[in-house]
Amino acid sequence: MVNTKPPATRPKFRLYVQYTFRANATNVSPRDVSVIEHLLRKGRRQLEMYEDPSVTDCWVSQDMKTWADSRTAAH
Repeated sequence: MVNTKPPATRPKFRLYVQYTFRANATNVSPRDVSVIEHLLRKGRRQLEMYEDPSVTDCWVSQDMKTWADSRTAAH
């Protein structure tokens, strides 16, 4: 999905997807099957929406940017 977007906005899409996945993964117990199934359905719908060619940009919050900066500083 990210590779189909304009080159200037690809890092924003990548950050949005990574942050959303990590935020959800850290807040859900591996045994909570109903929540995991809900998040999978929600993620699938979001992915279909973002795959639309008319979507060319996404919003990235300051929290997402801070999270990304902390990850790059740790590596």
